[in-house]
Amino acid sequence: MPHETPRRAESGVPQRPFGPLQRNIGTIGQGTWYIEDGDPTAVIAALRRGIDLGMNHIDTAEMYGAGAAETLVGDAIAGRRDELFLVSKVLPQNASRRGTMIACERSLARLKTDRLDCYLLHWRGLYPLEETFAAFEALRDAGKILSYGVSNFDAPDLAEAWRIAGGSELVCNQVLYHLQERAVEHRVLPWCEQHGLAVTAYSPFGHGDFPGPATSGGRLLAEIAEAHDATARQIALAFLLSRPAVFAIPKASTIAHVEENAGAAAIALSPAEIDRIDAAFPRGPRPRSLPML
Repeated sequence: MPHETPRRAESGVPQRPFGPLQRNIGTIGQGTWYIEDGDPTAVIAALRRGIDLGMNHIDTAEMYGAGAAETLVGDAIAGRRDELFLVSKVLPQNASRRGTMIACERSLARLKTDRLDCYLLHWRGLYPLEETFAAFEALRDAGKILSYGVSNFDAPDLAEAWRIAGGSELVCNQVLYHLQERAVEHRVLPWCEQHGLAVTAYSPFGHGDFPGPATSGGRLLAEIAEAHDATARQIALAFLLSRPAVFAIPKASTIAHVEENAGAAAIALSPAEIDRIDAAFPRGPRPRSLPML
């Protein structure tokens, strides 16, 4: 049997600059989609343990559990707000200028904070980007948010957003990115690297479809994991993080999973290992539209 003891984070998750911001955040953060389905006490303990390990990037959204995830995050970060890079997202149906302002205030109330470090448009909807970004600018001027970005934007949408926002005002694009869904590598990731945007990988293990140990890809991950005293999931995270622009926000609702995720940051894959993983999980042809969950 392959070695399945997670590599532990001994000195905390390393940090790197988040896009054009003059601020370093942990390369591995904490996602919160569906955390409201877990035991609240365990979820809060897991989030706090992640903060202890340097996973200071906590991502949430008004959509998650219709605000329940934000409420749990607010409970978890009580007394530790200044340690965090806190992100939330506005739904596209709320992303008019006025609607964005109202949605942000609701999120701040649930999170029990006076500011977000970054506020994102969850995906593109019917409201013009000019309206949403005007609200983002007003919120930033008021100190309610410190920066803003987008989520689930393909390269043409990014180019338009970049023009409307005035270039470096845009700090990140949050996208679906895991070993079996690498569509962002065709255009989105290169575009973001060229323009200095951070790329935040959500669902970095897939959504219930992580490669099993009986698959060829799963066997390769297990082999490489054994060489690093790690787990297959830690190797998958390490592969994504080998691109300097990429940050990952895996969800973890237990302390054990948080510690496993954090341990991936200490793994340095060799070029040969990266090439083998790349070949085992081909990115495939460029899709007509960017995949999202």
